Amino acid sequence: MKAVLCKEFGPPETLVVEDIASPQAKEGQVVLQVHAAAVNFPDVLIIENKYQFKPPLPFAPGGEVAGIVKEVGEGVTTLKVGDRVIGSCGHGGYVEELAIAATSCIPVPDEMDLETASALVLTYGTSHYALKDRAKIQPGEKLLVMGAAGGVGLAAVELGKAMGAYVIAAASTQDKLDVCVDHGADATILYPSGEMDRDQQRAFSEQIKELTGGQGADVVYDPVGGAYAEPALRATNWEGRYLVVGFAAGPIPKIPLNLTLLKSCQIVGVFWGAFTARDPKGNSANLAELMAMYKAGSIKPHISARFPLEQAADALTMMASRQVKGKVILTTGLGA
Repeated sequence: MKAVLCKEFGPPETLVVEDIASPQAKEGQVVLQVHAAAVNFPDVLIIENKYQFKPPLPFAPGGEVAGIVKEVGEGVTTLKVGDRVIGSCGHGGYVEELAIAATSCIPVPDEMDLETASALVLTYGTSHYALKDRAKIQPGEKLLVMGAAGGVGLAAVELGKAMGAYVIAAASTQDKLDVCVDHGADATILYPSGEMDRDQQRAFSEQIKELTGGQGADVVYDPVGGAYAEPALRATNWEGRYLVVGFAAGPIPKIPLNLTLLKSCQIVGVFWGAFTARDPKGNSANLAELMAMYKAGSIKPHISARFPLEQAADALTMMASRQVKGKVILTTGLGA
């Protein structure tokens, strides 16, 4: 089978595509025939040795896949050959066949195709956990989503709208904002890409305040970090919640803690991967809610580009340069 391998840490162009032996299902595992694998920002970080989890070399990147069960290992009673499933694997997904714990798989609803399924769990799981469990967002609250056209950002736009919030989408280009409006954003902010000087930061804060009646955002969803973080925090409402989701802009910001005192606000970390391990029952309940939302038409992953598995480096380069709108996926050509 074909596999995309990281043999040395570095940028996407250091990845290689090789034929390796197909896996066999061990006890508690199934083997999936992978039809599609999502491309996510953590995949960029993991091949550069910048992610929280550091698998030993060589390894395949790719944290979520969708496919069909090809083989069932000893002790597995929840799945059978032929089942369509989403697999959450952390890494190892950029392959044609994947051995994965049966407990890390969830059934794909009949209404959902496998490409869509591959693009659902990580981004919507992260954003749902962030808004529901960490921010405890309420109907009518003002939600600011930064990096709003990216995978987790666009999921947050849709979920915030479904949860009854007034959603303000912030992104660096007008075409990205247009996608956000198509997915339910009530208002938009166009901010500059790259570093912002102090005047640009003040202008960003003022735009947020203007769109929230001068009060500031009740919840800020921030997967961007960098120079965007402090001005967004300054435009947080009294007792607001600032969700730290990631640092796509690069540097980890240093926040003046007096801002939290003055606004009686919270800076709240969002680590969905750890949540899934620490509270599997809570995660299962959240995933069931997401599937119900999909069936109801409240959410739908926006797949803006598809690449064959062999072009994984091109897909990751697009992700690293923040050109992605919604989701990018890899396809194996093994069927639908």
